[in-house]
Amino acid sequence: MTISSLKVHEVGSVGVVTLARAHKRNALDDSTIREIDDYFSNLPSHIRVVVMMAEGDHFCAGLDLKEHHDQERGAVEFLRVCQAWHRAFDKIQHGGIPVIACLQGAVVGGGLELASAAHIRVADASTYFALPEGTRGIFTGGGATVRTARIISADRMIEMMLTGRVVDIEEGHRIGLAHYVCNTPQNPVSAQDFAMSLAERIAKNAFLSNYAIVTSINKIADMSATDGLFAEGLMAAVVQTGPDVQSRLNEFVVKKARKVKPGEGATV
Repeated sequence: MTISSLKVHEVGSVGVVTLARAHKRNALDDSTIREIDDYFSNLPSHIRVVVMMAEGDHFCAGLDLKEHHDQERGAVEFLRVCQAWHRAFDKIQHGGIPVIACLQGAVVGGGLELASAAHIRVADASTYFALPEGTRGIFTGGGATVRTARIISADRMIEMMLTGRVVDIEEGHRIGLAHYVCNTPQNPVSAQDFAMSLAERIAKNAFLSNYAIVTSINKIADMSATDGLFAEGLMAAVVQTGPDVQSRLNEFVVKKARKVKPGEGATV
């Protein structure tokens, strides 16, 4: 299905949403943000994981600066634009469904804000990151001061914004902007194939476990230690009395469950 700026399809219980403005390096305009908001507001009930991809050589070059320039928005008008981005990206991060971002090329400005809202980031070796707002005379407005700064630290984000420098994939992986790097000698699979394999694996988890992981951990991190421990216990009580628990625990008890072993899991 093609909406306008997005292409959407499903692979079993995995939803795939693709930015489709390659001619603009997938820059985010008002229409694209509305479509992202609409997609994540109306996920079908059978979708267990979403993979975000992009057409062309670049994941997302950030805010559509031509639209921003042409509209000459006032302060209140642009505040509403920022709030629309916040709403859309909150639905990615806090919507209860794991979201994997599949990155390539430019992940810049608002593109990094979008990627930071995802729970897992799988990057092609061509990926690079930047926050060039300082050099453009603007400021982040899509949540970077909350999401990206939490990933890399406020201090590092300040340095990136002041200098406008480009962070290559090696450094980006090291500081947490990418969890996995693909299309390398160590991991030659494509980022899209790797992201889909992760999605299919995560979709097999218990629904309530996935929901708890992606909705509660970031919120607990904002709480006091006492409140966080109570919230953790409350969420554990909800999850561990869910419908999948007994059958999954029984597999462990009768020694049918897969054992946790060193070296198991995805390759970086």
